[in-house]
Amino acid sequence: MKDDILEQIPALRAYSRALCRSVTDAEDLVQETLLRGIEYADSYQQGTNLRAWLFTIMRNRFYTNCRKSAREQTGGVDCVSPLPQVQPGQEWHMQAIELGAALRDMPTHYREAIILVGAFGESYLDAARILDCDVGTIKSRVNRARQMLRRVLEPEL
Repeated sequence: MKDDILEQIPALRAYSRALCRSVTDAEDLVQETLLRGIEYADSYQQGTNLRAWLFTIMRNRFYTNCRKSAREQTGGVDCVSPLPQVQPGQEWHMQAIELGAALRDMPTHYREAIILVGAFGESYLDAARILDCDVGTIKSRVNRARQMLRRVLEPEL
């Protein structure tokens, strides 16, 4: 099982970056997910979808962390977010930034569905299991998320 979990790390990193707004938070979320996966490895049922099991752990940890951070006060004095950044010159990089911003601004339930189905290639059925909802709901969310992305990324069409 150890090797199987290690094979899932790239997918976990990608999914965590879709959920989190910063790379460091995403990496922390991956580590928490791996720790939980190892800690509760005995509850994993052999023959089931390991990726879906880990994604469910990650999603639950993400929401737990969101609830926890909502109760915490952050300091503004040492915050580095308002520091100026150099914008990249490559067109593809700019498009990736626009896509990331569009995904971040999207409601969470749409973002999760489009990432699972569109980026990770999960089936609608597996995505429904991960997000604990009906297959029809996943199809609807993916369709609406695609429409939202089109409106933001291709406004002239």
